[in-house]
Amino acid sequence: MTIRRTTILADADLLDRLERHARRTGATKTAVIGAALEAYLAAHEAVPELGFIGVGRSGHGRLSLDARAIVRRELGAQPGRPAGPRRQAGGG
Repeated sequence: MTIRRTTILADADLLDRLERHARRTGATKTAVIGAALEAYLAAHEAVPELGFIGVGRSGHGRLSLDARAIVRRELGAQPGRPAGPRRQAGGG
């Protein structure tokens, strides 16, 4: 992972809260901001539409296992996490 520097402008009260939280938890402000951005983006990223989903029987025993792997790949899911639509936190 490549780390790049950026500058943000934020309300003074928000930055004070960030500093207090980082100090209280022993985390760096960079780590807190990074975690907050990850959580926000995960909750607001659009889930790509799947082109086709079929239901039925086939003579291939591995089809359901392969289908799960394909869905995980298409949705960008990480191994060990369930594949499927992400739920958005809150109402918007």
